Amino acid sequence: MIITHTEIYKYSIPMIPFTIATGTMDYAQNIFIRIHTKEGITGVGECSAFPMIAGETQATCFEMAKDFAALWKNKDAADIEARLNELDLFTAGNYTAKSAFDLALYDMAAKAANQPLYVYLGGKQKPIESDLTIGIGTPEKMAETAAQFKAKGVNMIKVKLGKAPREDIERIRQIRLAVGNDIILRIDANQGWSYDDAVLALTELGQFNIQFCEAPMRKWNDELLPALCKISPIPLMADESVFTHYDAERIIRNHACAYINIKFAKSGGIHEALLINEVAEKNNIACMMGGMLESRVALTAKVHFAMAKDNVKFYDLDTCLIGHTLDPVIGGVTYSGMHLQLTDAPGIGADVDNAYLEKLVQVVI
Repeated sequence: MIITHTEIYKYSIPMIPFTIATGTMDYAQNIFIRIHTKEGITGVGECSAFPMIAGETQATCFEMAKDFAALWKNKDAADIEARLNELDLFTAGNYTAKSAFDLALYDMAAKAANQPLYVYLGGKQKPIESDLTIGIGTPEKMAETAAQFKAKGVNMIKVKLGKAPREDIERIRQIRLAVGNDIILRIDANQGWSYDDAVLALTELGQFNIQFCEAPMRKWNDELLPALCKISPIPLMADESVFTHYDAERIIRNHACAYINIKFAKSGGIHEALLINEVAEKNNIACMMGGMLESRVALTAKVHFAMAKDNVKFYDLDTCLIGHTLDPVIGGVTYSGMHLQLTDAPGIGADVDNAYLEKLVQVVI
């Protein structure tokens, strides 16, 4: 499959502002691409820049995407490993921008095989139920939102924390009071606590039956994670500490997590995510499929991945439900409550409405 040209779009999606420990996002800073081949097979990809976590913005991803597209022109899209190696040799990091191109390659490969992506990856259909996330606000407002989620049938709630630990404890106290004991609660500090803050918060929050805590501290404090794991009554999930399978090997070797959160925007896409999951599975570490603020294009790819890998046991797949005010996606995964359902369309099985794309900043390479 010889690549002829690539369409690149600044795929901005308006949203209700969403706040985590490290900042607030006012719109989804996404990039959407279509890679075309001489054989007529087209691959789609999407990445979602979250600068507070991955250090990339929509603007940097757009510029890198132009370079990547030029690098791949007239080359074989079927040689996935060679194409991705070219990107890694061209630039270190920039995993978010790379992930859109990775998804497009896998989309084309599955389409060429006339298989849905999850089948191409060796998987089969299985039940996928996501949590729903509450951004940081006042304890009272967050508890009110949690009660609304429960009334809508949500069974798992993820709560953003990472501010002052005493306030975070109060947030969870009020949320648990509002939803009762049957709802699964997960917390995510997004690296917002110091070590001492994390000890205080996790020790106190242990009484509220929390399933796990993601990213309690900045990743430069990874050497403190083993000690925190021993102290914490709540299992710790490595998120920002694991971008690649080398990170996963290091974190697991140091007994620094109970679980790992896989995100395409950190791993550079499916290829590296497969390696992370393989490392985790060999060490009996379950994974979660998470994300940034992707639309249903990349969300659909994530559901395919989760379908394909039994070691992915937790699902944080609400990215387009936590503030997006528009859904320009055609096809793709759908929600039944918080259960996600795929079709058997070849490849990823999702695209973006051309009428929406026409309004966006765009370039063809």
